[in-house]
Amino acid sequence: MKMDRQTLIDDGFRGFLSFAELEINQVPQVPGIYAVLKPEGFQRLFLATSVGGQFKKRDPSILQPSLESHWIDDAEVLYIGKAGAGTAGTRGLRKRLQEFADFGRGKPVGHWGGRLLWQLADSQSLVIAWKELEAAEVTSAEAEYHAEFISLYGRLPFANLVQARSNGAQ
Repeated sequence: MKMDRQTLIDDGFRGFLSFAELEINQVPQVPGIYAVLKPEGFQRLFLATSVGGQFKKRDPSILQPSLESHWIDDAEVLYIGKAGAGTAGTRGLRKRLQEFADFGRGKPVGHWGGRLLWQLADSQSLVIAWKELEAAEVTSAEAEYHAEFISLYGRLPFANLVQARSNGAQ
């Protein structure tokens, strides 16, 4: 079994747009989870330095041997993240994905998670998809997708450096 585009479609993910073609107003303003996938025909090429933003003067670049050690050749999914509602209830997928995309375009935004993506050549061709969820389900859903990915590939997706843990909320 695999975790791929069709699996995510079957699970209710929508979008499937490259970062280059993403129009942020297409993204709902609700909590949920999101995934970044390789586009068809994607050729892995690591950049020496990340194109990601330097938030608080921190360089998001890592050395190529470390990038290589995280890469999984046969995995289509490269990152799985979450977007909660926030304390004021105004965050959600749109805000989180805007920050994520801005970070990948070199803006100094606090979206450190997934930063390995921005050290791939042609990172703007990577595909983003999202799934709307109730706020109480977001953390558990992210943890379940991480656990499922690990069961299939033996480790986290390429750009996930920390495994999500369920908060027990349903």
